[in-house]
Amino acid sequence: MTLAESELLVEKSANHHGRHDKLITIASAVAAQPWDLDAIIVPTGRKAPAMKHSIELAAKLHCTLVALCSKWSIATEVVKLARQHPAKVIIIDATDLPPAILPRFKTSELLTSTRFNRTTDTSQKRNLGLLLARLYGWRRVVFLDDDITIPDHEDLRMAAWLTEEYAGVGLAIDVNDPESFPDNSVVCHAYRDAGGDQGMFIGGGALAAGSELFSSFFPNIYNEDWFFLLGEKRLRPVTLTGRALQRPYDPFEDRRRAQAEELGDCLAEGLFWLLDAGGSIADTGKLYWAESLKRRRDFIAEVVRMVTAMKGQTRKQLKMLNSLQAARARCVRITPTLCDDYVSAWQEDRERWRGHLDMCQDKHGSTDVEQVLSNLGLASRSRYLCS
Repeated sequence: MTLAESELLVEKSANHHGRHDKLITIASAVAAQPWDLDAIIVPTGRKAPAMKHSIELAAKLHCTLVALCSKWSIATEVVKLARQHPAKVIIIDATDLPPAILPRFKTSELLTSTRFNRTTDTSQKRNLGLLLARLYGWRRVVFLDDDITIPDHEDLRMAAWLTEEYAGVGLAIDVNDPESFPDNSVVCHAYRDAGGDQGMFIGGGALAAGSELFSSFFPNIYNEDWFFLLGEKRLRPVTLTGRALQRPYDPFEDRRRAQAEELGDCLAEGLFWLLDAGGSIADTGKLYWAESLKRRRDFIAEVVRMVTAMKGQTRKQLKMLNSLQAARARCVRITPTLCDDYVSAWQEDRERWRGHLDMCQDKHGSTDVEQVLSNLGLASRSRYLCS
Protein backbone atom coordinates (compact mmCIF):
# COMPACT_ATOMS: atom_id res chain seq x y z
CA MET A 1 0.00 0.00 0.00
CA THR A 2 1.36 3.42 -0.94
CA LEU A 3 1.44 6.39 1.43
CA ALA A 4 -1.25 8.11 -0.64
CA GLU A 5 -3.46 5.01 -0.43
CA SER A 6 -2.97 4.70 3.34
CA GLU A 7 -3.91 8.36 3.84
CA LEU A 8 -7.22 7.69 2.11
CA LEU A 9 -8.07 5.27 4.92
CA VAL A 10 -7.67 7.97 7.58
CA GLU A 11 -10.95 9.71 8.35
CA LYS A 12 -11.01 13.48 8.60
CA SER A 13 -13.75 15.36 10.40
CA ALA A 14 -15.40 18.57 9.27
CA ASN A 15 -16.00 19.38 12.94
CA HIS A 16 -12.46 19.03 14.26
CA HIS A 17 -8.91 19.97 13.33
CA GLY A 18 -6.87 16.90 14.20
CA ARG A 19 -3.66 18.74 13.39
CA HIS A 20 -2.40 22.27 13.96
CA ASP A 21 0.86 21.77 12.09
CA LYS A 22 0.57 25.04 10.17
CA LEU A 23 0.94 26.93 13.44
CA ILE A 24 4.34 25.34 14.11
CA THR A 25 7.30 26.90 12.32
CA ILE A 26 9.82 24.46 10.90
CA ALA A 27 13.15 25.34 12.50
CA SER A 28 15.86 26.10 9.95
CA ALA A 29 18.42 23.30 9.68
CA VAL A 30 21.55 25.34 10.28
CA ALA A 31 24.72 24.35 12.07
CA ALA A 32 24.67 25.76 15.56
CA GLN A 33 26.44 25.48 18.85
CA PRO A 34 23.74 24.22 21.23
CA TRP A 35 23.38 26.51 24.23
CA ASP A 36 23.34 25.59 27.86
CA LEU A 37 20.14 25.35 29.84
CA ASP A 38 19.72 27.19 33.10
CA ALA A 39 17.28 24.70 34.60
CA ILE A 40 14.97 21.74 34.14
CA ILE A 41 11.70 22.27 36.01
CA VAL A 42 9.71 19.16 36.97
CA PRO A 43 6.23 19.47 38.53
CA THR A 44 6.36 15.98 40.00
CA GLY A 45 3.53 14.07 41.63
CA ARG A 46 4.81 10.49 41.40
CA LYS A 47 7.03 8.61 43.84
CA ALA A 48 10.67 9.66 44.08
CA PRO A 49 12.11 7.10 41.58
CA ALA A 50 10.18 8.90 38.82
CA MET A 51 12.68 11.77 39.24
CA LYS A 52 15.77 9.69 38.48
CA HIS A 53 15.78 10.46 34.75
CA SER A 54 15.41 14.21 35.26
CA ILE A 55 18.19 14.28 37.85
CA GLU A 56 20.49 12.40 35.47
CA LEU A 57 19.66 14.84 32.67
CA ALA A 58 20.51 17.81 34.88
CA ALA A 59 23.83 16.21 35.84
CA LYS A 60 24.74 15.62 32.19
CA LEU A 61 23.73 19.13 31.17
CA HIS A 62 25.33 20.83 34.21
CA CYS A 63 22.13 22.74 34.88
CA THR A 64 19.91 23.14 37.92
CA LEU A 65 17.03 20.76 38.47
CA VAL A 66 13.93 22.16 40.17
CA ALA A 67 11.73 19.42 41.66
CA LEU A 68 8.32 20.73 42.70
CA CYS A 69 6.84 17.94 44.80
CA SER A 70 3.28 17.11 45.83
CA LYS A 71 0.87 14.18 46.03
CA TRP A 72 2.92 10.94 45.96
CA SER A 73 6.19 12.82 45.49
CA ILE A 74 7.73 13.29 48.94
CA ALA A 75 10.39 16.00 48.97
CA THR A 76 12.61 14.23 51.51
CA GLU A 77 12.66 11.10 49.35
CA VAL A 78 13.65 13.13 46.30
CA VAL A 79 16.46 14.67 48.37
CA LYS A 80 17.80 11.18 49.14
CA LEU A 81 17.71 10.26 45.46
CA ALA A 82 19.33 13.51 44.32
CA ARG A 83 22.26 13.05 46.70
CA GLN A 84 23.30 10.02 44.65
CA HIS A 85 24.02 12.19 41.60
CA PRO A 86 26.43 15.07 40.92
CA ALA A 87 23.73 17.62 40.18
CA LYS A 88 22.51 20.97 41.45
CA VAL A 89 18.97 20.38 42.68
CA ILE A 90 16.32 22.61 44.25
CA ILE A 91 13.65 20.46 45.91
CA ILE A 92 10.47 22.12 47.14
CA ASP A 93 7.47 20.65 48.91
CA ALA A 94 4.83 22.39 46.80
CA THR A 95 1.87 21.17 48.85
CA ASP A 96 -0.18 24.07 50.28
CA LEU A 97 2.12 26.87 49.16
CA PRO A 98 2.06 30.17 51.06
CA PRO A 99 -0.84 32.12 49.48
CA ALA A 100 1.17 35.22 48.55
CA ILE A 101 3.64 33.35 46.33
CA LEU A 102 1.27 33.21 43.37
CA PRO A 103 -1.55 35.60 42.48
CA ARG A 104 -5.22 34.69 42.73
CA PHE A 105 -6.23 34.11 39.15
CA LYS A 106 -9.66 35.16 37.94
CA THR A 107 -9.78 32.09 35.69
CA SER A 108 -9.59 29.89 38.78
CA GLU A 109 -12.16 31.92 40.72
CA LEU A 110 -14.55 31.69 37.77
CA LEU A 111 -14.62 27.88 38.04
CA THR A 112 -14.50 27.56 41.83
CA SER A 113 -17.59 25.85 43.28
CA THR A 114 -18.63 24.65 39.81
CA ARG A 115 -18.44 21.21 38.21
CA PHE A 116 -15.61 22.61 36.07
CA ASN A 117 -13.27 23.31 38.98
CA ARG A 118 -9.94 21.55 38.43
CA THR A 119 -8.24 20.08 41.50
CA THR A 120 -4.86 19.21 39.99
CA ASP A 121 -1.85 21.36 40.93
CA THR A 122 0.33 20.98 37.82
CA SER A 123 -0.33 24.53 36.64
CA GLN A 124 0.42 25.95 40.08
CA LYS A 125 3.76 24.16 40.21
CA ARG A 126 4.70 25.24 36.69
CA ASN A 127 3.86 28.84 37.58
CA LEU A 128 6.08 28.56 40.66
CA GLY A 129 8.82 27.33 38.34
CA LEU A 130 8.32 30.37 36.11
CA LEU A 131 8.49 32.68 39.13
CA LEU A 132 11.76 31.12 40.30
CA ALA A 133 13.20 31.39 36.80
CA ARG A 134 12.41 35.10 36.73
CA LEU A 135 13.78 35.76 40.22
CA TYR A 136 17.03 33.88 39.55
CA GLY A 137 17.55 35.66 36.24
CA TRP A 138 17.47 32.46 34.21
CA ARG A 139 17.07 32.81 30.44
CA ARG A 140 16.38 29.27 29.24
CA VAL A 141 14.47 26.53 31.07
CA VAL A 142 12.84 23.24 30.15
CA PHE A 143 9.58 22.04 31.64
CA LEU A 144 9.67 18.26 31.89
CA ASP A 145 6.99 15.96 33.28
CA ASP A 146 8.05 12.99 35.40
CA ASP A 147 6.55 10.51 32.91
CA ILE A 148 8.60 11.82 29.98
CA THR A 149 11.98 10.47 28.87
CA ILE A 150 14.48 12.36 26.71
CA PRO A 151 16.69 9.68 25.04
CA ASP A 152 19.39 12.17 23.97
CA HIS A 153 20.16 14.95 26.43
CA GLU A 154 21.75 17.00 23.64
CA ASP A 155 18.24 17.56 22.27
CA LEU A 156 17.64 19.80 25.27
CA ARG A 157 20.70 21.89 24.42
CA MET A 158 19.38 22.34 20.89
CA ALA A 159 15.97 23.29 22.25
CA ALA A 160 17.69 25.87 24.46
CA TRP A 161 19.45 27.36 21.43
CA LEU A 162 16.18 27.59 19.53
CA THR A 163 14.58 29.68 22.29
CA GLU A 164 16.64 32.60 20.98
CA GLU A 165 14.37 32.56 17.93
CA TYR A 166 11.20 30.91 19.24
CA ALA A 167 9.24 31.63 22.40
CA GLY A 168 8.53 27.94 22.94
CA VAL A 169 10.31 24.84 21.67
CA GLY A 170 8.63 21.48 22.12
CA LEU A 171 10.32 18.10 22.13
CA ALA A 172 8.51 15.87 19.64
CA ILE A 173 6.78 12.84 21.16
CA ASP A 174 7.94 9.75 19.23
CA VAL A 175 4.77 7.67 18.80
CA ASN A 176 6.63 5.05 16.75
CA ASP A 177 8.69 3.94 19.73
CA PRO A 178 7.04 1.00 21.57
CA GLU A 179 7.93 2.66 24.89
CA SER A 180 6.09 5.86 23.98
CA PHE A 181 2.49 7.00 23.60
CA PRO A 182 0.60 9.90 21.96
CA ASP A 183 -0.18 12.98 24.04
CA ASN A 184 -3.83 13.87 23.46
CA SER A 185 -7.13 14.36 25.23
CA VAL A 186 -9.40 11.36 25.81
CA VAL A 187 -11.75 12.40 23.00
CA CYS A 188 -8.86 12.82 20.57
CA HIS A 189 -7.38 9.46 21.60
CA ALA A 190 -10.73 7.84 20.77
CA TYR A 191 -10.83 9.63 17.43
CA ARG A 192 -7.35 8.38 16.51
CA ASP A 193 -7.99 4.83 17.69
CA ALA A 194 -11.18 4.70 15.62
CA GLY A 195 -9.34 5.76 12.46
CA GLY A 196 -9.42 9.55 12.66
CA ASP A 197 -6.64 11.85 11.47
CA GLN A 198 -5.30 12.98 14.83
CA GLY A 199 -1.88 14.53 15.40
CA MET A 200 -0.28 16.20 18.41
CA PHE A 201 0.63 19.77 19.25
CA ILE A 202 3.44 21.07 21.42
CA GLY A 203 2.88 20.12 25.05
CA GLY A 204 4.10 21.34 28.41
CA GLY A 205 5.41 17.88 29.30
CA ALA A 206 8.60 18.52 27.32
CA LEU A 207 8.88 22.22 26.54
CA ALA A 208 11.80 24.64 26.39
CA ALA A 209 10.92 28.24 27.20
CA GLY A 210 12.96 31.38 26.75
CA SER A 211 12.75 34.33 29.13
CA GLU A 212 10.28 36.09 26.81
CA LEU A 213 7.75 33.40 27.68
CA PHE A 214 8.11 33.81 31.45
CA SER A 215 5.58 36.65 31.23
CA SER A 216 2.94 34.07 30.29
CA PHE A 217 1.35 31.70 32.80
CA PHE A 218 -0.34 28.31 33.02
CA PRO A 219 -4.07 28.62 33.86
CA ASN A 220 -5.54 25.85 35.97
CA ILE A 221 -7.35 24.06 33.15
CA TYR A 222 -6.72 21.18 30.76
CA ASN A 223 -4.59 22.31 27.79
CA GLU A 224 -2.99 24.90 30.04
CA ASP A 225 0.17 24.55 27.95
CA TRP A 226 -1.66 25.76 24.83
CA PHE A 227 -2.80 28.85 26.72
CA PHE A 228 0.77 29.34 27.97
CA LEU A 229 2.02 29.54 24.38
CA LEU A 230 -0.57 32.11 23.31
CA GLY A 231 0.17 35.79 22.98
CA GLU A 232 -2.31 38.62 23.24
CA LYS A 233 -4.06 37.78 19.99
CA ARG A 234 -2.24 34.86 18.39
CA LEU A 235 0.14 32.02 19.06
CA ARG A 236 3.69 33.04 19.87
CA PRO A 237 6.43 31.69 17.54
CA VAL A 238 6.90 27.99 18.36
CA THR A 239 8.75 25.03 16.88
CA LEU A 240 9.60 21.38 17.52
CA THR A 241 12.93 19.63 17.80
CA GLY A 242 14.47 16.43 19.13
CA ARG A 243 12.66 13.45 20.52
CA ALA A 244 10.76 12.58 23.69
CA LEU A 245 9.02 9.45 24.94
CA GLN A 246 5.72 9.60 26.81
CA ARG A 247 5.14 6.74 29.23
CA PRO A 248 2.12 4.73 28.00
CA TYR A 249 -1.16 4.92 29.91
CA ASP A 250 -4.81 4.01 29.34
CA PRO A 251 -6.76 7.22 28.58
CA PHE A 252 -10.07 5.34 28.91
CA GLU A 253 -9.42 3.77 32.32
CA ASP A 254 -11.47 6.34 34.22
CA ARG A 255 -14.32 8.30 32.61
CA ARG A 256 -13.66 11.17 35.00
CA ARG A 257 -10.55 11.96 32.99
CA ALA A 258 -12.71 12.86 29.99
CA GLN A 259 -14.99 14.97 32.19
CA ALA A 260 -12.08 16.90 33.67
CA GLU A 261 -10.60 17.61 30.24
CA GLU A 262 -13.71 18.73 28.40
CA LEU A 263 -13.86 22.44 29.21
CA GLY A 264 -10.16 22.93 28.48
CA ASP A 265 -10.44 20.94 25.27
CA CYS A 266 -13.47 22.96 24.13
CA LEU A 267 -11.69 26.25 24.82
CA ALA A 268 -8.29 25.37 23.37
CA GLU A 269 -9.60 23.61 20.27
CA GLY A 270 -12.03 26.48 19.73
CA LEU A 271 -9.27 29.08 19.88
CA PHE A 272 -6.91 27.07 17.70
CA TRP A 273 -9.67 26.53 15.11
CA LEU A 274 -9.60 30.31 14.62
CA LEU A 275 -5.81 30.47 14.57
CA ASP A 276 -5.66 27.70 11.96
CA ALA A 277 -7.78 29.90 9.70
CA GLY A 278 -5.57 32.95 10.23
CA GLY A 279 -7.93 34.48 12.76
CA SER A 280 -7.30 36.10 16.12
CA ILE A 281 -8.35 35.57 19.71
CA ALA A 282 -10.10 38.92 19.32
CA ASP A 283 -12.51 37.22 16.90
CA THR A 284 -14.11 35.22 19.71
CA GLY A 285 -17.38 36.14 21.38
CA LYS A 286 -20.59 34.45 22.45
CA LEU A 287 -21.75 33.89 18.87
CA TYR A 288 -18.44 32.30 17.95
CA TRP A 289 -18.49 30.06 21.01
CA ALA A 290 -22.03 28.93 20.23
CA GLU A 291 -20.79 27.75 16.82
CA SER A 292 -17.67 26.20 18.32
CA LEU A 293 -19.58 24.26 20.96
CA LYS A 294 -21.98 22.91 18.33
CA ARG A 295 -19.00 21.67 16.32
CA ARG A 296 -17.59 20.03 19.43
CA ARG A 297 -20.83 18.21 20.22
CA ASP A 298 -21.18 17.09 16.62
CA PHE A 299 -17.58 15.89 16.71
CA ILE A 300 -18.09 13.81 19.85
CA ALA A 301 -21.21 12.27 18.29
CA GLU A 302 -19.15 11.51 15.20
CA VAL A 303 -16.45 9.80 17.26
CA VAL A 304 -19.11 7.75 19.06
CA ARG A 305 -20.30 6.45 15.69
CA MET A 306 -16.74 5.67 14.63
CA VAL A 307 -15.98 3.80 17.85
CA THR A 308 -19.25 1.88 17.65
CA ALA A 309 -18.26 0.72 14.15
CA MET A 310 -14.89 -0.66 15.32
CA LYS A 311 -14.59 -4.42 15.04
CA GLY A 312 -13.03 -6.98 17.36
CA GLN A 313 -12.33 -4.66 20.34
CA THR A 314 -15.48 -5.03 22.43
CA ARG A 315 -13.95 -4.39 25.88
CA LYS A 316 -11.93 -1.42 24.68
CA GLN A 317 -14.95 -0.10 22.79
CA LEU A 318 -17.05 -0.13 25.94
CA LYS A 319 -14.42 1.85 27.85
CA MET A 320 -14.06 4.32 24.98
CA LEU A 321 -17.81 4.80 24.68
CA ASN A 322 -18.12 5.27 28.44
CA SER A 323 -15.49 8.02 28.32
CA LEU A 324 -17.09 9.65 25.30
CA GLN A 325 -20.45 9.63 27.06
CA ALA A 326 -18.84 11.41 30.01
CA ALA A 327 -17.26 13.99 27.70
CA ARG A 328 -20.56 14.58 25.91
CA ALA A 329 -22.46 14.98 29.18
CA ARG A 330 -19.94 17.55 30.38
CA CYS A 331 -19.87 19.33 27.02
CA VAL A 332 -23.61 20.03 27.02
CA ARG A 333 -23.12 21.87 30.33
CA ILE A 334 -20.65 24.30 28.77
CA THR A 335 -22.23 27.55 27.59
CA PRO A 336 -21.03 30.23 25.17
CA THR A 337 -21.15 32.70 28.07
CA LEU A 338 -18.80 30.57 30.17
CA CYS A 339 -16.32 30.29 27.30
CA ASP A 340 -16.44 34.02 26.61
CA ASP A 341 -16.07 34.86 30.30
CA TYR A 342 -13.13 32.47 30.62
CA VAL A 343 -11.21 34.04 27.74
CA SER A 344 -11.81 37.52 29.20
CA ALA A 345 -10.65 36.34 32.64
CA TRP A 346 -7.57 34.73 31.10
CA GLN A 347 -6.65 38.01 29.39
CA GLU A 348 -6.99 39.85 32.70
CA ASP A 349 -4.90 37.18 34.41
CA ARG A 350 -2.09 37.71 31.91
CA GLU A 351 -1.79 41.30 33.14
CA ARG A 352 -2.12 40.19 36.75
CA TRP A 353 0.70 37.66 36.29
CA ARG A 354 3.05 40.18 34.71
CA GLY A 355 2.43 42.61 37.54
CA HIS A 356 3.09 39.88 40.09
CA LEU A 357 6.39 38.96 38.43
CA ASP A 358 7.55 42.58 38.41
CA MET A 359 6.62 43.04 42.07
CA CYS A 360 8.40 39.84 43.13
CA GLN A 361 11.45 40.73 41.06
CA ASP A 362 11.76 44.08 42.82
CA LYS A 363 11.37 42.51 46.28
CA HIS A 364 13.01 39.10 45.97
CA GLY A 365 15.15 38.89 42.82
CA SER A 366 18.62 37.43 43.46
CA THR A 367 21.11 34.92 42.11
CA ASP A 368 21.43 33.51 45.63
CA VAL A 369 19.30 30.36 45.48
CA GLU A 370 18.67 29.99 49.19
CA GLN A 371 18.02 33.70 49.70
CA VAL A 372 15.21 33.66 47.13
CA LEU A 373 13.68 30.57 48.74
CA SER A 374 13.82 32.29 52.11
CA ASN A 375 12.33 35.51 50.75
CA LEU A 376 9.40 33.55 49.32
CA GLY A 377 8.75 31.79 52.62
CA LEU A 378 9.93 28.44 51.26
CA ALA A 379 13.04 27.91 53.38
CA SER A 380 11.41 25.37 55.69
CA ARG A 381 9.97 23.33 52.84
CA SER A 382 12.93 23.32 50.45
CA ARG A 383 16.46 21.98 50.09
CA TYR A 384 19.23 23.12 47.78
CA LEU A 385 21.86 20.53 46.90
CA CYS A 386 24.92 21.82 45.11
CA SER A 387 27.33 19.00 44.24
